[in-house]
Order: sequence, then C-alpha cells, then structure tokens
Amino acid sequence: MRHIFGLCAVAAIGFTALAASSPAEASYHLIRWQDTGFCQIWDQSVPTAPYPGNFTVIVGSDVPTFSHALAFKDGLLRNGTCAF
Repeated sequence: MRHIFGLCAVAAIGFTALAASSPAEASYHLIRWQDTGFCQIWDQSVPTAPYPGNFTVIVGSDVPTFSHALAFKDGLLRNGTCAF
C-alpha cells in the first residue's frame, strides 16, 4: 500500500511541475451585457461566443492575464461603467 501511495505522490508532483512549466497563452477581454450593465471577464481560449449575443466588448484582447482583467473590471466598477 505504501508503494502505491508513493507512486501516486511522485506522479502528482510530476504533473504539477509539468503544468507549472508550460503556462497557458490565454488572453481575456471584458464584456458588458446591454440589458443589465453587468461586466464579465471572457476568456478568448473558449471556442464559443458568449450567449446571448447582447453584449459589447469594453476592453479588447490586449489583456494578457486574468489578474489584469480583474483590475480593469474593478476600475470600471468604481467609475460606474459596469454594474455589480
């Protein structure tokens, strides 16, 4: 039983190291729903468009990370462009 546990632990560490060494190349943009004013961060690596289609893109694909997109969204919430 200890051998199986040890093997699983080594495999988990290997997979974690592999995932950490190859970061995702995702870019994000902020969309604003027209009917509610709610702003949402949309990952462009998702192969579909948001549904329903009544949204506008506020900040385009120049946002490299999720944390940058979250900072943009926070600023838009503070100045009233986006609703909570």
